[in-house]
Amino acid sequence: MSNPLLRTKSVEQSMADTDEPGHRLKHNLSAWNLVVFGVSVVIGAGIFTLTVQTFADKAGPAISLSFLLAAATCALAALCYAEFASTVPVAGSAYTFGYATLGEFLAWILGWDLILEFAVGAAVVAKGWSQYLVNAVGGGANSEVGGSATIDLGPVTMDWGAILIVAVVTTLLVLGTRLSSWFSAIITAIKVGVVVLVIVVGFFHIKGDNFSPFIPPSEAGEGVHKSVDSTVFSLITGGGDTAYGWYGILAAASLVFFAFIGFDVVATTAEETRNPRKDVPRGILGSLAIVTVLYVLVTVVVSGMVNYKDLAGKDADLADVFQARGIEWAEKVTAWGALAGLTTVVMVLMLGQSRVLFAMCRDGLLPREMSKTHPRFGTPARLTVTIGVVVAIVAGFFPISTLHEMVNVGTLFAFIVVAIGVMVLRRTRPDLDRGFRVPGGPIIPVLAIIACLWLMLNLSALTWIRFVVWMVIGVCVYFAYGQRHSMVGRRERGEVPAWDAESSDTIA
Repeated sequence: MSNPLLRTKSVEQSMADTDEPGHRLKHNLSAWNLVVFGVSVVIGAGIFTLTVQTFADKAGPAISLSFLLAAATCALAALCYAEFASTVPVAGSAYTFGYATLGEFLAWILGWDLILEFAVGAAVVAKGWSQYLVNAVGGGANSEVGGSATIDLGPVTMDWGAILIVAVVTTLLVLGTRLSSWFSAIITAIKVGVVVLVIVVGFFHIKGDNFSPFIPPSEAGEGVHKSVDSTVFSLITGGGDTAYGWYGILAAASLVFFAFIGFDVVATTAEETRNPRKDVPRGILGSLAIVTVLYVLVTVVVSGMVNYKDLAGKDADLADVFQARGIEWAEKVTAWGALAGLTTVVMVLMLGQSRVLFAMCRDGLLPREMSKTHPRFGTPARLTVTIGVVVAIVAGFFPISTLHEMVNVGTLFAFIVVAIGVMVLRRTRPDLDRGFRVPGGPIIPVLAIIACLWLMLNLSALTWIRFVVWMVIGVCVYFAYGQRHSMVGRRERGEVPAWDAESSDTIA
């Protein structure tokens, strides 16, 4: 009997489980569908909101350097994801990869970590969608409608805008991944068009003086609250607050990393892809390349249009930049583009969440009944609806806009484990057919680990505290439920047979 914490799920068993009746997903996605998913989830909060906020409050004109640092880290991790997803094309992303290489306990930690990434990310973006709904419909970025679509219910405030968008995307996801992909393609075309418009129009309103100084001098913070909000790296080195200067650039890179989160969602759809060994790497790397170019161009335009001091401390967004230059029509178009952009971000994040939980439920680490797929739509409908209800409650009734840093630390941790897993699987299973191989041997995985650790150190101490608390809760859930109900463990104990896809039967 293997150690319950270290037992792994073989690649062969993972692949066989994808054909188990009642727990099978439809294979109907192409490389183009995956690129659309990747671009649709990544282009959203990053361009329309986070870019301006970090430009104004953290990095100044050097925000483009922050985006390049974050993009380089993602590129290293993306190569590792591409190899893993083309080798083990099974739903679950980093959770599945960890289970095949590093053991059940660490796989659980990764799954619990991805729950944090996708669920909190979807809720945060849903709130942003609600705010942009007011901007687009109510008359501009500074509309006095209340800043979001809310209703005062006495002791609580209900953000009906956030609940609305979660309900819509939940319905689409239940009806089928293919339908969701077509919807994403249409909305993504709209928001990419808006981003291109922003770049072209903004280019003609750039002032060279706004780029000086390119790296503003750092500003020290004071007090206990400032120390908690400072990055771990700045606290260790005595850098104090992380506004501007090189500390600000590094802190901004760790924050705008949130803007790139989503390409890993492509890996969660590997099981639903017709030719995963080729299409998944193309989807991951293609979507990341497209959004990186767009992000950098937008940061250059924003930095040149306004002085960072004019927006500092104002919780500004891209529409505010155009308003500051008196371009009212572009402000309105930007608001509608953001509304479209955030719609697909919420949808694809919830898609990733459902596929990770689907894999965990199918493995018995969470209630296995939740991994049942709909006989007509071929989607985990029950699980998707449950996720929709939870995300709607969190987004609709809780103030969570400051929690996106927790998503960052969780994602970076997952990237590190995937990079380690690539090296482990090459050593333990060199015989596996790899549709894509990370070039340079172990060099890129090691660089990915270093880069991710570096960005993690540049997140705030408070974020780390919250992350540790979430992980402790996850460990308790694993020992209380997951370890005893694990399908791998139950098969070892002879309680259930293993599913054999080739014979369409079970084997002891």
